[in-house]
Amino acid sequence: MAVFVALGAFLMTLIGGWTAQRVTDRRHLVLGLAGGLMLGVVGLELLPEAMKAAGEDFLGVHQALLLFVGGFLFAHVVERLLAVRRAAHGAADADDPHHHGRDAGRPERAPEVGLTAASAMVLHSLMDGVALGAAFQVGGGMGATVALAVITHDFADGFNTYTLTSLYGNDRRRAFAMLFADALAPVVGAASTLLFTLPEELLGSYLGFFGGALLYLAAAEILPEAHHEHPALSTLLCTVGGVGFIWLVVALAG
Repeated sequence: MAVFVALGAFLMTLIGGWTAQRVTDRRHLVLGLAGGLMLGVVGLELLPEAMKAAGEDFLGVHQALLLFVGGFLFAHVVERLLAVRRAAHGAADADDPHHHGRDAGRPERAPEVGLTAASAMVLHSLMDGVALGAAFQVGGGMGATVALAVITHDFADGFNTYTLTSLYGNDRRRAFAMLFADALAPVVGAASTLLFTLPEELLGSYLGFFGGALLYLAAAEILPEAHHEHPALSTLLCTVGGVGFIWLVVALAG
């Protein structure tokens, strides 16, 4: 049953990615919505669930919150290291007499950042599938509740996976490859629960760490890019709407 339900998540993820790539002429709105969806997923779903599952304190601080901050810092360090690498590469290009043309003077894209972020989304979707399978092991009612949350917010996952991959300079082929991997991940995760059971505390720790990394991407990368060229009210409304959509999903899931 869990694998069958995960097929719905597979389709919903593809629909989310398809939507993201169809609105390229409204890129600032896409990024604003993606940032809101990511913020909503982190604040209203991932972090509360992480704090429930990883229930112990470490030196006076909740374990999930420590990992949340750790995930944020990890994403920041990775992004800075890649930025230094790009700066060094740009300096080498500037010394190259053959380096000229329309790309001269423009900031270099970082395909590695996009692929790393998308890979984190794939891992998150895999754990969604694991959570779905575990919920059905508990009972049909629990499984149905988790299924509603997973299938609905996988639209946001597909949307964000395509957006994150393409934002950093990856071509459409790579963006669609990561989208397909993200769509397939919950099916694989749900099927894997036939072989093992994931400890609740480990799942909570993962959710906290991933939530911190996702928040960094939303706050430091996606939303600034959305308002860079189009600081419009419509972009802000898309961000608020993204948060509201995830709030609705959480409310419907009980």
